[in-house]
Amino acid sequence: MSMPINFYDEMYQNRAQSELRPHYSVMDEWLRSQSPQHLANKRQQADLMFHKVGITFTVYGEESGTERLIPFDIIPRIFPKKEWQDLEKGLRQRVLALNMFLHDVYHEQKIIKAGIIPAERILGNAQYRPEMQGVEVARQVYSHISGVDIVRAGEGEFYVLEDNLRVPSGVSYMLEDRKMMMRLFPDLFSKYKVAPVAHYPDLLLETLRSVAPHGKDNPTVVVMTPGAYNSAYFEHAFLAQQMGVELVEGKDMFVDDLHVYTRTTRKPKHDDKINRRVDDDFLDPLAFRHDSSLGVSGLLNCYRAGNVTLSNAIGTGVADDKSIYPFVPDMVRFYLSEEPILNNVPTYQCRKPDELSYVLANMENLVVKLTHGAGGYGMLVGPASTKAEVDAFREVVKAHPDQYIAQPTLALSTCPTFVDAGIAPRHIDLRPFVLSGKDVMLAPGGLTRVALKEGSLVVNSSQGGGTKDTWVLE
Repeated sequence: MSMPINFYDEMYQNRAQSELRPHYSVMDEWLRSQSPQHLANKRQQADLMFHKVGITFTVYGEESGTERLIPFDIIPRIFPKKEWQDLEKGLRQRVLALNMFLHDVYHEQKIIKAGIIPAERILGNAQYRPEMQGVEVARQVYSHISGVDIVRAGEGEFYVLEDNLRVPSGVSYMLEDRKMMMRLFPDLFSKYKVAPVAHYPDLLLETLRSVAPHGKDNPTVVVMTPGAYNSAYFEHAFLAQQMGVELVEGKDMFVDDLHVYTRTTRKPKHDDKINRRVDDDFLDPLAFRHDSSLGVSGLLNCYRAGNVTLSNAIGTGVADDKSIYPFVPDMVRFYLSEEPILNNVPTYQCRKPDELSYVLANMENLVVKLTHGAGGYGMLVGPASTKAEVDAFREVVKAHPDQYIAQPTLALSTCPTFVDAGIAPRHIDLRPFVLSGKDVMLAPGGLTRVALKEGSLVVNSSQGGGTKDTWVLE
């Protein structure tokens, strides 16, 4: 399958005439000076090193070994300074509006009263937590770590695919990819002035500390993990280690007099700030799922009393649900009185009869997703599916239209990628990480995910995607 010509190419202004974008000219020169064998050896080296470090993720539902390396591509994606600044402005605006929305829906609900979003969309949402109604959270920030998935469809034309506000993963890959590139290709680094990302754990710790309860000077921060069998366990352990804080599990923790403690070999340690990587449902068996062995009994009461801060807050999922996503530009206008800098992908809501009819009639050209789905599961990529698959999916959507949205197939930009056949364009997206506490901060770049199969638009690691280092030029 050859690449259609209408895809934006990150490296070439005109691929047919080998006309390069200025910020890729040094990269092109360097690539031409490397033999394919040398690059293949470097790729092998990277795989070995990643294996050594233990960077794996789990693929659920696979019978063969569940632990896998995420393939790493050795050709970075490059942003000129100005382009990144524009993108950063848009990300700050969007995350600020999302945090204001979360505070609003758990307090005055002005956006519902103004008729901008129907009440049932929010209050009837499975991710809405009535238990959070009226709870005051530190600095009114709910999503302290936001991973916003972005695709480019043209010059300066960025679209937000989705907002990840619950427990967004992937930052460990951003950091390790950078380390790997610096180790493998120091000569290439010396040719570019790349903004560093190694300080991200310090930024994260600073953000977490800035939202500790009662403005404590030296709060205790912990990372709470569901345990070693979780698909992102490597990341949990990595971040705790990088921040120099304890990695804890629910079974290590207990509540006493509305305060949370971690058991240690000496005496229990008081926890002020929990960077939790456990889903809402499993956080507190007294408040949510009674069969959860991953949480801490009584945690919600401590949280409501303001004696501990959780990142991200309980109930943030209502803002990143795919059925709320179409309203984010309205949130920007409503709360900030500004026009959104970043566009949404046009979205059809199958709960609306006229939009459902359109989706059912044009399903072979659309991407159809579950509103609560994640990881590339529960979706149909129309153009890449057989007629039988489309027909079967149509029946599923007909039966549960309120559970689905649909979007046109986006022309995701491509970036040169080192594959078995040599260097070829592959589709990419980007997940920058926005930190919100006392200040809003971003590490320059983020995690670039790449669809390694020719023609594929699915970049999720669970669906065969890989990652690249992301360079923002200073």
